[in-house]
Amino acid sequence: MTITLQDCRERDAQDPLRALRDHFTLPAGQIYLDGNSLGVAPTAAAARVAQVVQQEWAQDLITSWNKAGWVDLPLRLGNQFAPWLGAHADEVVFTDTTSINLFKVLTAAARIAAEDGPARRKLLTERSNFPTDLYIAESICAQHGLQLVLLEPEEILHALDDDAAILLLTHVNYRTGAMHDMAKITAAAHARRILCVWDLCHSAGAVPIDLHAADADFAVGCGYKYLNGGPGAPAFVWAHPRVVNRCAQPLAGWFGHAAPFQFTPHYTPAEGIRRYLCGTQPILSLSALQCGLDVFSASEALGGMEALRAKSLALTDLFIALVESRCAGHGLELATPRAHEKRGSQVCLARAEGLGVNGVGSGAYAIVQALIARGVIGDFRQGDGGVGVHKDILRFGFTPLYVGFEDVWNAVEHLRQVLETGEWHEPRFHQRNAVT
Repeated sequence: MTITLQDCRERDAQDPLRALRDHFTLPAGQIYLDGNSLGVAPTAAAARVAQVVQQEWAQDLITSWNKAGWVDLPLRLGNQFAPWLGAHADEVVFTDTTSINLFKVLTAAARIAAEDGPARRKLLTERSNFPTDLYIAESICAQHGLQLVLLEPEEILHALDDDAAILLLTHVNYRTGAMHDMAKITAAAHARRILCVWDLCHSAGAVPIDLHAADADFAVGCGYKYLNGGPGAPAFVWAHPRVVNRCAQPLAGWFGHAAPFQFTPHYTPAEGIRRYLCGTQPILSLSALQCGLDVFSASEALGGMEALRAKSLALTDLFIALVESRCAGHGLELATPRAHEKRGSQVCLARAEGLGVNGVGSGAYAIVQALIARGVIGDFRQGDGGVGVHKDILRFGFTPLYVGFEDVWNAVEHLRQVLETGEWHEPRFHQRNAVT
């Protein structure tokens, strides 16, 4: 069946989540399909940050730690978002960055694993994991005498053995959008007494997550993608109650102290997730992040995560169908799984080497740049020679809070025109930017 522009407009008119788009500032003339890299600005964010600057900081000054509740903001935001992670009250805090929080939980996991079974010397992870995860894992292995083992997705279950101490995985792969079965993999790892650490950067706020149902051990995730917290927004960290108090995390800052204002010379970690705090918290950033979380709270009356997931799948199904029907013959291949249970909220199109200008490269980068020049914002990820990820990737994220079905139609129409006219051959689209 042929899909028309009018079909897409009718789906937008019937969309129960359509009103949520009004919570965001969307630049005129742009179709934003990069929320899996940086979410758009909530309309409330500018006024909220101004209030913090002009009143809470400029007028109330240091009294705002008590008067405005700054001191509890990391935990309050954690409690606000915890249900979206399948976490309980007082189990999540927003603080620091994903990389720093991953360092904290991997160190804790390494210490726990050493207590439980010192003979276990391997940290397992996916070879195509996001690079910061791999770099932090390398650092942890060097510090704790562990061996880092890089695996292809199909090798993970077979690699769970009695030599493994920790399994670190990203729930949704940043390059392909492929989603792991968290409950299945965690259960298999626990059967071999392996601790499971999950990175939720590309799934939190976009796909259903239930950390307790999956029985995970630790989880981290960022605030600036699907949570729309702003560039560099604080990340979050979660630890299961059975492990949260087993050891102190390595960054023993005063906000993680059991009694920070007693100013004792020696460190005593707080009970529970507060021990994963470190230094003085970034109140301006946390306040902006709250505006993003408030939209999730507003969406609960419209069906919550079930409705968001249904729309996400509908948007990505539509994009795939339109690309395959309208952009055939231009070397694009679907890199994202078709099966709903294996797909996050993004669609990645691969383009092989040799399809670029004069047979050099793939042209994927230039195609993305040509789309950006037309106001269709996606991004590019370079292939790295590994199994299944050796091809360059055109990556498009579909945030159901603000992306509509007509947006999808128009984005694919621009892609079709860029490919059919050869517009991407223009030299200006081949100039590499620092951020791709």
